[in-house]
Amino acid sequence: MGHGVNGAQDGALLDVKNLRMHFPIKKGFFSRTVGHVKAVDDLSFTIQRGETLGLVGESGCGKTTAGRCILRAYNPTDGQLLFHNAQGQVVDLAHLSNQQLKPYRQQIRMIFQDPFSSLNPRMPVIELVGDPIKVNKIASGRELEDRVAALLRKVGLRPEYMRRYPHAFSGGERQRIGIARALALDPRLVVADEAVSALDVSVRAQILNLLQDLQEEMQLTYLFVSHDLSVIEYLCDRVAVMYVGKLVELASTEALFANPQHPYTEALLSAVPKPDPRLRRRKQRIVLEGEVADPANPPSGCYFHPRCRYAKDRCRQETPALRQVQPGHFAACHFAEELTLQGVAG
Repeated sequence: MGHGVNGAQDGALLDVKNLRMHFPIKKGFFSRTVGHVKAVDDLSFTIQRGETLGLVGESGCGKTTAGRCILRAYNPTDGQLLFHNAQGQVVDLAHLSNQQLKPYRQQIRMIFQDPFSSLNPRMPVIELVGDPIKVNKIASGRELEDRVAALLRKVGLRPEYMRRYPHAFSGGERQRIGIARALALDPRLVVADEAVSALDVSVRAQILNLLQDLQEEMQLTYLFVSHDLSVIEYLCDRVAVMYVGKLVELASTEALFANPQHPYTEALLSAVPKPDPRLRRRKQRIVLEGEVADPANPPSGCYFHPRCRYAKDRCRQETPALRQVQPGHFAACHFAEELTLQGVAG
């Protein structure tokens, strides 16, 4: 589990409210807009200071797009991104110009999925890690070198490696360089997009432990985007589950894994491998039929109903709202109270 639970009382760092990201579909000679891909469709959640919030779902559910909207790599179609800055003011990042965003780009940083493609092969480590410091005119020359050396030590690399190029490093070491680069400007919020999915299993645990140690040491808040539930369970304090651009469940990691309230979460959890072979009572793996719904042409009612084994007529007609079904546990399912869903035994 992450260490941020005690910090969760400090209040919100980021409030995401009714976030929408619709990409136009263009056709024909004059490239007229004939529809929209609703990659993120009315998403709301809060990230507390010092916690790790996991954002989880299958490929194509919109979780990476949501992360990029928070970083303002995309301009959201609609909604608010209310960021509580260091001075205690609340700023809506969704409506700032690039110029106004500059100070916040230092406070919100990203760790990318692939340590191979996210590092420029023609730049030595000192430039890769030191560039944000130099561009933001925080340090140069000898002081810059000292800062880069300190960052490399922090992520478990030797400072004398700073003259080397990315090809000289293993995947895990490259991801450490990526983490050092993300932390170069002392951010407050770090968005990690599938930060360990490209790594070997043995290296994965080391990087996750490093992220936890850095969180404690630097008072970081994480939004951890992943499709891997065993990683989410290990690292996150709370989990938000996405399906076709919408949030379907949000709860503490413990409550979500032990007692899911949405059929989609139940199906995701049934795929989590069990570490203990002595557990005789093997859970039935729930195999979801069909593909993730098309965000350009989603089904009526609950988006999940074509793949849900509990679906009734109401699910086909009426869109369920995300509501609190137990204290601190939210789900978007009409029948959350009636269903008894299988979790993962601790």
